[in-house]
Amino acid sequence: MRLAMILILCSMTLASFAQPIDEAPTGFDDKSNGLVDDATHAADLDTFDEIEVIADGLGPLYNAQACRECHQDPTSGGASQVTELRVGHRGPNGRFENPSIPIARGTEVITGRSLVNDRAICPNGTFTDTEIHERVPARENVRTTRLSLNLLGDGFVEAVADQTLIDLAGAQCTSTHGRICGQVLRVPVLEAPGHTGIGRFGWKNQHASLVSLSGDAYVNEMGITSRLFPQEFTNLCNQAVEPNDTPGDDGLDDIEHFARFIRATKAPARDAILAQTAPAKRGAVLFQRIGCAICHVPSLTTAAPGTAINGGLFIIPEALGNKKFYPYGDFLLHNLGTGDGIAVAMPEHYGHHLYMSRYRDFSPSQFQRAMNKIRTAPLWGVRLRTRLMHDGASVTLIDAVLRHRGEAAEVRRRFKTLSVSDQEALLEFLRTL
Repeated sequence: MRLAMILILCSMTLASFAQPIDEAPTGFDDKSNGLVDDATHAADLDTFDEIEVIADGLGPLYNAQACRECHQDPTSGGASQVTELRVGHRGPNGRFENPSIPIARGTEVITGRSLVNDRAICPNGTFTDTEIHERVPARENVRTTRLSLNLLGDGFVEAVADQTLIDLAGAQCTSTHGRICGQVLRVPVLEAPGHTGIGRFGWKNQHASLVSLSGDAYVNEMGITSRLFPQEFTNLCNQAVEPNDTPGDDGLDDIEHFARFIRATKAPARDAILAQTAPAKRGAVLFQRIGCAICHVPSLTTAAPGTAINGGLFIIPEALGNKKFYPYGDFLLHNLGTGDGIAVAMPEHYGHHLYMSRYRDFSPSQFQRAMNKIRTAPLWGVRLRTRLMHDGASVTLIDAVLRHRGEAAEVRRRFKTLSVSDQEALLEFLRTL
């Protein structure tokens, strides 16, 4: 099984053999990976770090005032210990249903999203008697927290060909005789109406494009509307003109600056010193041997420069094309027995204005199939995290390993049969990532 998987992955990695494949740059130095010059990257970083206020359109419901509040370890674009709250309930047919959350003493009800915002802009000086904070009703008994994700290096993730992820899912299923089968989601590319792509961003793979992801986060985490999400989830206390995010003097709006910033980031760097130790090297071998690498795929290669993605609106440049990077993840959905039971909420992630008839190869029913699945956590940068798994409930590496069940049950069993020294070697390898 392992040999077959390795051969398949090698063939995928060499898919672009006609052109030279380079290593993707790594580091935490806030420098561009070559997509733009460093001055442009620094300006995009400033936009990413900018603190939003009510006059900018912050709220009415929100979680953070800047992208960096949730993505800033060890530098802007990284992960954090910050979590968001999601809830809902099961309907009579067992399907997940989005919550109904009353605000303003029950005069309005928030629907169409599983996210519960922790903050609100009022009561404030203008709206002294309007209280709109969301509180979870007892009936919404499907609940979870989700950790903020790393964004560094995600430009390379976006540049992986859809077919590469489709083939990877098939290779897993074939090599494990159906025991491990990553689920592929085809999702709307919001900036290119009518076009879809293979989801790879977010814990539920709800987005394929970094522009789409940026628009989603801007409205749901900060309450700032854009051309992709022109509507608020409540207009109570809202004073800013919609959409809040409009093009600047350079013709780009904030979500385009966010996407360009992420695309230009370098991939997370490993601990090069620890990686050279004998225990870490032995742990790397064991990681492969017991099957961790089936889902935590060590390396992927991006599509060739000049390839059109995201409905043809983004052409992969030289800085991102034919690059080999090491995410230790497959960007597919799996059932590990830790799933939160929450399905992707359509209005929340794709907007109230989504016209389903435009997307012939997109069916929301696939989201219900994935309600107990979570995207494989890429392990690059895991050494910098104090809270692990999608909910942050695991605080040691061994706890996270032992939580793996479902599709990963056999791999977990193999880990438990290792000697104590071999287990520690494998964990030492993880500490290098």
